[in-house]
Amino acid sequence: MAPRPRAGGRWKTVTVYAVTSLAPHQTRPVDLAAWIRAHWQIEALHHIRDVTYREDASQVRAGSGPGVMAALRNLAIGILKFCGRTNMAKANRRHAQDSGRCLATLSIT
Repeated sequence: MAPRPRAGGRWKTVTVYAVTSLAPHQTRPVDLAAWIRAHWQIEALHHIRDVTYREDASQVRAGSGPGVMAALRNLAIGILKFCGRTNMAKANRRHAQDSGRCLATLSIT
């Protein structure tokens, strides 16, 4: 499926090269495509954690703190995705405006 252009945009073709050590008889193109998509889903999660939650700028470095903070970030992302949110930054801003909204999202009102 080709990417859809933005409103008023033009269609374009993008060529993506992937390097693998597998021989042609060891896998099918459809399987390679699935692996590549799965990889980019993981990268998208890292992008959200790095950009939206500024994980790389965190000053929590001792003990179990970094792991706990990563788990809390993953929990927040998971909850928002489960609720159908696709723009994490926008969803975070919306929830920050009203603390009761967080409880409503979790059906704890």
